[in-house]
Amino acid sequence: MSSTTLQQAWKIHQSGDVARAEAIYRGVIDASPRDADAWVYLGIALFDGRQFADSADAYRKAIKIKPVYPIAWNNLGNSLRMSGEVDEADRCFQTSLDQDPRYLSALKNRGTLWIWTGDIDRGLHWYEQGLAIDPDNAELHRNLGVIELLRGNYDVGWQHYRWRWKMPGLYRPKTAAPIWNGEPITGKTVLLYPEQGLGDAIHFVRVAKTMVDRGATVILQCAKKLIPLFTSTANSLGVTRLIADADVPPPVDYQVSMIEAIDVLYQVDGRINYRTDLIKPNDGYLNVSQELVEYWRRWLDDNTTGRRIGINWQGNPQHHADVYRSVPLSILEPLSKRDDVTLVNLQFGFGAEQLETCNFGDRIVRLPDHLDATEGAFTDTTAILANLDGVITTDTAIAHLSGAVGADVTMMLGRVPDWRWLQTGESTPWYPTMKLVRQQELGNWRDVVGRLIEP
Repeated sequence: MSSTTLQQAWKIHQSGDVARAEAIYRGVIDASPRDADAWVYLGIALFDGRQFADSADAYRKAIKIKPVYPIAWNNLGNSLRMSGEVDEADRCFQTSLDQDPRYLSALKNRGTLWIWTGDIDRGLHWYEQGLAIDPDNAELHRNLGVIELLRGNYDVGWQHYRWRWKMPGLYRPKTAAPIWNGEPITGKTVLLYPEQGLGDAIHFVRVAKTMVDRGATVILQCAKKLIPLFTSTANSLGVTRLIADADVPPPVDYQVSMIEAIDVLYQVDGRINYRTDLIKPNDGYLNVSQELVEYWRRWLDDNTTGRRIGINWQGNPQHHADVYRSVPLSILEPLSKRDDVTLVNLQFGFGAEQLETCNFGDRIVRLPDHLDATEGAFTDTTAILANLDGVITTDTAIAHLSGAVGADVTMMLGRVPDWRWLQTGESTPWYPTMKLVRQQELGNWRDVVGRLIEP
């Protein structure tokens, strides 16, 4: 009976109602405390709620009841990985694989454990072990692609990364147009769209101008909230029309995602430097009206003194690597001690609640509630960025927006960053006005901030 109940709860869980599923799992446990499967399901729900320590406890209870349980050992390893308990996580993955040597999930997670802790060769070993078992595993190919791109091995990296389209969750618009694979586009109409988050859209929209320069008419489809920002800069990008991602696009000759377009350009143009050839030597490729810039200049003049530095510390918590790239606001406290600097909050939504609990929140200027409410998402923020003396941020949409408008921005990077930032260097050709400060030791953000404030 409990098995049927757990399966029903799992369907609810997969539909997105994790809280309701968790309540059912707990009900099964109350009735049958030695139901190991129920403890595993509860662990998954807690993990999905980012309660990693509690999820680990649930998996341990399952293992105590049923020691030979490779799924539970694997899941425990994953929870420990997210909590930074690297060696113990690895031992859990080893136990899982001892019990089931062909368990792909354990191989993937073990590879990811070592990738994100900086031991890339060790991580790749486990990914390759997984591919030996399942050569057509799209997730493993995608993971390998990301790592090879990070290492600057673009030929191999793009080949593996294309497998991402065989994974669930990526978006294609409602059009029957073929995907552009490098055919001549002079006189052709191309539907261009992002495939991932807001930061990626802001980063890669620049490819529209490259395609227009090659003779294409570009229709840009994007999240509805980005249309006001992209409308204000459509002329400089050469975009003919913008449509929301929920709209049915008009007839076009080709469709292609922004990242795909960069991949294609790299392949068909004799290994074009797809980074430097897609940016122009100016102050940025996104802009808003001068009137809006002036409005926020006056507001900042009235509410700040000294050098104005915007701060942003938290990315999307649902991102698979957020635990490695976001920081607590408290880490930035040394910045608040500089007499010549006024900190301006650029953290909106999740993470902003830390302003009320940190001991220097009263030294951070809060922007008014009507921010981005009148003209659209990121429009006011873009104008504010144009009036700041600098921005300090983690790898978030604000980082991309700052670079795209040509702001003086410093980005704090985790031990293993996103592929576009490569593994070394204090600058990036993607954004000429951006400085990179890299974490040297996994989890040690204080050292990064220390280097930020060095004279």
